[in-house]
Amino acid sequence: MTTNPVIIFGAGGLGKAALEIFQSNDVLIYGFLDDKEALHNTQLNDVSIMGRTDDHGFLKYIGHKCDAFVAISDRKVRKSLFKMLNERRKVMPVNAIHPKAMISGNAYISYGILANAGAVVGSFAKVGIGCIIHSHAVVDYEATLGEFVQVGAGSIISAGATVEDEVFIGAGAVIAGPVKVGKGARIGAGSVVIGHVEEGQTVFGNPAKPIES
Repeated sequence: MTTNPVIIFGAGGLGKAALEIFQSNDVLIYGFLDDKEALHNTQLNDVSIMGRTDDHGFLKYIGHKCDAFVAISDRKVRKSLFKMLNERRKVMPVNAIHPKAMISGNAYISYGILANAGAVVGSFAKVGIGCIIHSHAVVDYEATLGEFVQVGAGSIISAGATVEDEVFIGAGAVIAGPVKVGKGARIGAGSVVIGHVEEGQTVFGNPAKPIES
């Protein structure tokens, strides 16, 4: 968690969650950037929505006077903003870790991660770049999340499970260990995954089964 001021990209629901997390950690929010023009020059909790996410007038401060956090859940947009910040500003987004989240000191945590209230990351777990771990989700010991994984509220990634890049896990789902979930898969809310999930596959149910497209 940074101690520098932060610019938050995205003023939607995830942006509001990030704002609460940073303010709970006494981190100053410089402002929001969002591509919805109707939001420009409005405020969230007295924090201004200043302009677009590609506004160089504000981007130029990142890396010098403040840090950045990407609070947009759309994976393609999220990835493109990470790439832009890395290429244009030579930085990676900071982490937003709620003070009521429990992150093991032995866990490996990368960049640009959001872990909301009640989230748990266990000993020797690995969490890759850009992951979103919603409230009360558990990434148990020795579990692995790839890059840009979204874990829904109350979900459990059991010990030893592997979740590859860009997987979406709905609220309340359970991934048993040592199950492997392939890249880009989608796990329906409340599902219980007890077998491997193929790349790009959507599964749902208890036990989770593939949904034909």
